[in-house]
Amino acid sequence: MPGLLRGVARTAVVAGTATAVSNRVSRRQQGRWAAQQGYDAPAAQPAYQAAPPAAPPPPAAPDMTSKIEQLKQLGDLKEQGVLTQAEFEEQKRVILGS
Repeated sequence: MPGLLRGVARTAVVAGTATAVSNRVSRRQQGRWAAQQGYDAPAAQPAYQAAPPAAPPPPAAPDMTSKIEQLKQLGDLKEQGVLTQAEFEEQKRVILGS
């Protein structure tokens, strides 16, 4: 019995490998023919239609403490002379979302 199973397993492996190689050769040949004719080969279609990816959840609104921290850092940069008054106002408007 083990000899029979081994033979069946070997046959399955050989058949699977042959199928994979044959498919790859076919795809490569289609690509070559398409290149010679001047257009792209159609992409391989999956055997099933996958569901479209779910939309990402909307970004969580930052809480007020993080906005306050950002405004403090912005104020420190303005005091150090890194930001001008106009840049400070623009960034403040962005942080506050208005």
